[in-house]
Amino acid sequence: MDEHQLTPLGHFRSPFKNFLEAPRQPTHEIPDSYIELLPQHQFEQALEDLDGFDRIWVIFQFHLKNQWRPKVMPPRGSLQKRGVFATRSPLRPNNLGLSCLQLKKISGLKVFVTGSDLLEGTPIFDIKPYLPYTDSFPNAKTGWLEGIEKDRFQIIWSESVLAAKSWLALKCLFLDSMIENQLEFDPMNAEKKRVRPADIENEWIFSYRTWRILFKIQPLEKKIIVLKIFSGYSVSELCEGADPYQDKNIHLEFIKLFGRELV
Repeated sequence: MDEHQLTPLGHFRSPFKNFLEAPRQPTHEIPDSYIELLPQHQFEQALEDLDGFDRIWVIFQFHLKNQWRPKVMPPRGSLQKRGVFATRSPLRPNNLGLSCLQLKKISGLKVFVTGSDLLEGTPIFDIKPYLPYTDSFPNAKTGWLEGIEKDRFQIIWSESVLAAKSWLALKCLFLDSMIENQLEFDPMNAEKKRVRPADIENEWIFSYRTWRILFKIQPLEKKIIVLKIFSGYSVSELCEGADPYQDKNIHLEFIKLFGRELV
């Protein structure tokens, strides 16, 4: 293929730095997210008249992915690999992404949005207004994703989890969308996610980096109850001097407030 050079207009600013934390699709409320355009390029003029639109299309780069695959395993709705062009996977030939975001306000060179699925530092290549009369086709077929909603589990948060994840959010660790992404489809599929059975029937443990999430499955009701969030470190690991993820202090604070479980 011929090579073409793309120059970023700016970068995305978001609390999400890890792809597992970000929503699968641009549908969730994300705090303090905005596009920061580069100065001295007349982009202030380019943004004129955009503030009257409710939504915008954003073309960006999956900057943390440097390879592509012709077939990928979707995180939901399929037990077999699909052609990458039939998915929203970031493992694309040119690492380009497209998201429809809700525009909140424009302040100078900052374009504030919500409902974002982009990570911190994502290069932004273009912004276009969303036009409902040309961009929306609600009756369009969805191919292999037809009927997927019948397999979706409802996520229910226990009171203790609500308090724990709110505290973690204050530490810039947002688990809501990550847990929903991983558990609302195929929650027991160990080939797609780090899950293992717990000691009690229908209870499972999901591992995310150095954290663990205990959840209960109600298969007939299609419900998942998130029971507890706890540290993935053992007592001996917390006492060790090494801290490769730079997060042991947060774990120690968390344990003082919420207690700990056996890993």
